[in-house]
Amino acid sequence: MTYYDTHLSAERLRAVYELASPRVQQYLAAEIDFVLARVRPNDTVLELGCGHGRVALELARAAGSVVGIDTSEESVAMARDLAGPASRCRFIQMDAVDLVFEDGAFDVVACVQNGICAFGVDRLRLVREALRVTRPGGLALFSSYSSRFWPERLAWFEAQAAAGLLGEIDDEATGDGTIVCRDGFSAGALAPEDFEELGAAVGLAPRITEVDRSSLFAEWRTPEA
Repeated sequence: MTYYDTHLSAERLRAVYELASPRVQQYLAAEIDFVLARVRPNDTVLELGCGHGRVALELARAAGSVVGIDTSEESVAMARDLAGPASRCRFIQMDAVDLVFEDGAFDVVACVQNGICAFGVDRLRLVREALRVTRPGGLALFSSYSSRFWPERLAWFEAQAAAGLLGEIDDEATGDGTIVCRDGFSAGALAPEDFEELGAAVGLAPRITEVDRSSLFAEWRTPEA
């Protein structure tokens, strides 16, 4: 069980976004726009860590079909309700490091909003599994926070803690890109060299882009068959 299963799922997770400042909302929208620009009308898209469907439902505007997976049963249930029966989105409870999909099942695999750190899983295994289910010539995208977004990021998490959505921020342990709460939540961020190290480990160099002075995206294009 992860923190997002036990503490921050469904309505509580949605509340996190409802209290986001205008600058944080801009960051969230910029991430979606970045992924949307890389999705074609007939693409099959997989989102890792879909939560209550916030991103997946937006991606469905551009894609042929979208699958969102999350470990939280409550978040997946909410996503299904929000999507409705006519949606091109399908939501499944599943672990991002243990996907049941066949090799090359998706044109695009996306893991946004620092999921690569927030999931609390082995990052190399996460990237390898995403690349496994990406078709030859397809695209896997992972985002983390830009170091330039730290003040806004910290203020957002402090607001979440003040609202009782997260535990109290541990001020002594928090800093240098890592937020630590006294209830066990902790999430860092990846720098360009961290993504490059992951690329070296999988034998595929990522394209790294800073977006909106808030996100750092790594894109892996899988080799053509």
